[in-house]
Amino acid sequence: MKLKILTQKLLIWVVISVICGVFTGACLVQAEGNGDDVAQSGIGGNQDVELPEIFIKAVNPGYTVDGKSNVGEMIEIGRKSSDTPISFAGTTVGYTNSSGNYSTLVEFPENSWMSGDVLLLRLASSPDSELAAVNYTKTLAFKAGLTLKRGDEVIDEVCWTGKDGCYKDFKSASPTTLVRNMITGEFEHLAEYEPVYDAEAYWVETAKEEEGYGAVASQCKGLVFSEILSYYETTKTEQFIEFYNNRSEQILLDGCKVKYKNKTYELKGVLGAEGYLVYYPQGFSLTKNPTNENVLEIIDTDDTVVDVLKYPNGQRKGAAYAFIGYDGVGEEIWKVTYAPTPGMPNNYQEFKTCESGKVINEATGNCVKVAAVTEKICKEGYYLNILTGRCKKYETTTEKTCKEGYYLNPETGRCRKITENKGADYGLEPESYEENSSFVALYAVLGVIVVGLGYLIYEFRGEIGKFIKKLLKRW
Repeated sequence: MKLKILTQKLLIWVVISVICGVFTGACLVQAEGNGDDVAQSGIGGNQDVELPEIFIKAVNPGYTVDGKSNVGEMIEIGRKSSDTPISFAGTTVGYTNSSGNYSTLVEFPENSWMSGDVLLLRLASSPDSELAAVNYTKTLAFKAGLTLKRGDEVIDEVCWTGKDGCYKDFKSASPTTLVRNMITGEFEHLAEYEPVYDAEAYWVETAKEEEGYGAVASQCKGLVFSEILSYYETTKTEQFIEFYNNRSEQILLDGCKVKYKNKTYELKGVLGAEGYLVYYPQGFSLTKNPTNENVLEIIDTDDTVVDVLKYPNGQRKGAAYAFIGYDGVGEEIWKVTYAPTPGMPNNYQEFKTCESGKVINEATGNCVKVAAVTEKICKEGYYLNILTGRCKKYETTTEKTCKEGYYLNPETGRCRKITENKGADYGLEPESYEENSSFVALYAVLGVIVVGLGYLIYEFRGEIGKFIKKLLKRW
């Protein structure tokens, strides 16, 4: 693609240079203007471009519109002439993400043919997936690229990363479709574009016949149920049935059918090896939570039953019923999961995801509010019990005092009444818990006072004797 763009730029530059040989001044300004246009849109000019026999005609990565995802996602493959059918055997459509990783979106089977002007491919999980010749399962990104190959030969390619010679990337704020200009060969972003769907433009034959190319045939063996969502949150459009290809080769779905309540509904397209297909019911709806088991069947082209799914009562709102694995004896395990994964490997989640501030009550399966510490402030001496959300008084460690006639039971911390032992020779008295250390201190103080007084009397015995004689004379 880069080489092609550079070649076109060089051609434009040569033409302008020749013209400027005659119109020197003004041509220089015009050339500079054309250079700016080329830098923004890629190839410029009005010359006819020779396109390959089959080519990429349009690309839309899908947008979220009115709550629906992947709206409009599609790939159109065009062809130059539709006079005779053209073989698509060995043809692939590849996808390169913004990191440069390549993967195959669609691999057309042997004996596949295109007879119309346009072959329309859609994402299997898009709302309009039924209006397509072929479905693919990997959604396109807003920055990526496509490659159309036949065998190892690259027939056509286009990229939309906004750099390195690629076209501008897609913007979710302004949905567009990248469409090829059939005159210049260039792509341009168009806000209004309606893809072309021709139900007769593609088929796969079993063997050629003299008067035609044979009837549509397919083998559905290996196609199994993988997940189902019946109990929707808001609208029936959320319901889906997921299929899985457990084979190591792709399955042509044309002719395969899903049977529900004695009616069959056609599948179509190609499902890659070990790939997922999401089918949104068309013309019918699933019972949300059946009283008795509801049965779905995959019917092959020869009317044999390929696989059976029985989904029971016990479905939950917004949850899917999904295949989780096998038990010890090889039996399939199906469970209700609160993590639906349409188009991807299944994921088991036992309980719903609760909003902020709530946790799951495993006994009921409901979300309940949790009392947070920061929501309530308790007064001094109280704390918040996070289980009940109420303030509770702190237990005090201060020794309790009992009123007269009662004593404190040290084991229970409660006051008990002092009772008399009427059958004994003496009454019961509570033990005294006075500290011995206080008595020792009192005796020590009295001893010091006595010694001090004795010392004073001895030291001042003469004066004290004279004083006593005087008192005796007065008496």
